[in-house]
Amino acid sequence: MSTARAQNAPAVIRRSRPGDPSWPSAEQWAQLDAKVGGQLMQVRSPLDACRAAPDSAECAAVFRDLKNPWYIGDNVALTQTSGWVDAWTSAPSAYAVAARNAADVVAAVDFARTHRLRLVVKGGGHSYQGTSNAADSLLVWTRPMDRIDIHDAFVGQGCSDAPQPAVSIGAGAVWLHAYAAVAKAGRYVQGGGCLTVGVAGLVQSGGFGSFSKRYGSAAASLIEAEVVTADGAVRIANACTNPDLFWGLKGGGGGSLGVVTRLTLRTHELPKFFGGAFAAVKANSDTAFRRLIERFVAFYREALFNPTWGEQVKFYGANVFEVAMIFQGIDRDQAEAAWRPFVSWIAAQGGDYTIVAAPMFFTAPAQYLWDAEFLKKNAPQIVLSDDRPGAPEGNVFWRSNQDEAGWCLHGYESTWMPASLLEPARQPQLVDALFAASRRRTTSLHFNKGLAGAPAEAVAAARDTPTNPAAAEAFALAIIAAAGPPAFPGIAGHEPDLSLAHRNARDIAAAMGELRKQVPNPGSYVSESNYFEGDWQGAFWGTNYPRLRQVKDKVDPEGLFFVHHGVGSEDWSADGFTRLK
Repeated sequence: MSTARAQNAPAVIRRSRPGDPSWPSAEQWAQLDAKVGGQLMQVRSPLDACRAAPDSAECAAVFRDLKNPWYIGDNVALTQTSGWVDAWTSAPSAYAVAARNAADVVAAVDFARTHRLRLVVKGGGHSYQGTSNAADSLLVWTRPMDRIDIHDAFVGQGCSDAPQPAVSIGAGAVWLHAYAAVAKAGRYVQGGGCLTVGVAGLVQSGGFGSFSKRYGSAAASLIEAEVVTADGAVRIANACTNPDLFWGLKGGGGGSLGVVTRLTLRTHELPKFFGGAFAAVKANSDTAFRRLIERFVAFYREALFNPTWGEQVKFYGANVFEVAMIFQGIDRDQAEAAWRPFVSWIAAQGGDYTIVAAPMFFTAPAQYLWDAEFLKKNAPQIVLSDDRPGAPEGNVFWRSNQDEAGWCLHGYESTWMPASLLEPARQPQLVDALFAASRRRTTSLHFNKGLAGAPAEAVAAARDTPTNPAAAEAFALAIIAAAGPPAFPGIAGHEPDLSLAHRNARDIAAAMGELRKQVPNPGSYVSESNYFEGDWQGAFWGTNYPRLRQVKDKVDPEGLFFVHHGVGSEDWSADGFTRLK
């Protein structure tokens, strides 16, 4: 490099780490603590006990508790995913501010900017990509901000729209509490399926839940957000005030544009019932399994491709087909009637199929679906309770989500499946792809995460968000994944099984490759995607990425906010500590 070029080259920007001369002094940390009212803490991980004595009873208790999502969520040092083999391992921040309000967040953001620190934001901590953790960082922990306020007639600041029913939710609230509060008021708010997922993170990533086929994405329901930007300002973002930032927050990914402290979401009329349909059948030959897939694909298009039905089905390599779907707007008798042609078809095939789990339908009054007392009394088979001594009675979670608590991912990929694949002429190609994928790895179709078939207004609202437009044209999101129990390198007896993880990752890639043969421009859902995604900008946001990048450059030109594969992260090293351009 010439002397002139060297003089003109931009200075390398590196964030500070403990031990660096630029790392804040004890006195400076104390000043921050005073500014946030004693809410600053030095983070200590419960896993320290395991590193010191991996065979101890204390360590065994930690790993037992890692299967309880409430325990994880209440611990500042932990994340709901323990890591991803060859990608990241959950690691505690050096310090954390347990923020109670926007002023605490401002103090943390100003401190991080002034001292050039790696800043991390965590609410629910459910990120599969590891975006809510980083060693040597300052963490803004929003969990204490869990206030929920119901509005009969909300109008965004600076707007003149007609008042509408809404709910304002603190950034640290989880969906169980949000749903329960809104349902108690006789309304419904669109959110996520897992009860312990944080409200703010899900909305900022798009937010598809069990009933999105009817109500659209959570992000599209956003009316207004309070957010602390990189300059330490508390801003209101809605369609009338800071509209570009507002658009970016509706699915541009959490932790990239600012720290959201409060969200206001529109609410909907609560249906009379919510319900579910469950079944599993095993084909007794590969040929019979392919015919089963063929029949289901046609049946789905005929009877279930509408706003009434959501959630998922799975295709297993052992030739098992499993149904775990939900419905709204109909009662149990109508749900059974909808499935009767498919169930009758299976019965008419003689010995080709064996029923693994007989079809089961249930309904619950909609206002009680998130009522912990009601669930524990009337549906104990579908929920588990927070089993810590003294835990709140209302802390429950879906039994089906326990596998995800603390898991260590081996691989995770998703692809939006265009509705054109359901056209009769293309159904054979879809069937072939699903069958071929299932030979390599269990393949699931999440119908509620594709908005084709949803009401026109829900689709239109989703198109006015940064989420990849492919989501609005997809009948489902295909997900293929694998994981092991909570695991951490260096803790004897609790390390990841690398051989199994690598084998599973190869199988996932091969299986998803079969589906993507039918999807010319595959996109992925940012919250449920491959950590190693190559064209992540295009996969997550498609043609919306350039506009998102403009928003990022406007509100955070220095890149204070960094997450893996987040907007603007291409300017930084993989760990977010060194600016590359």
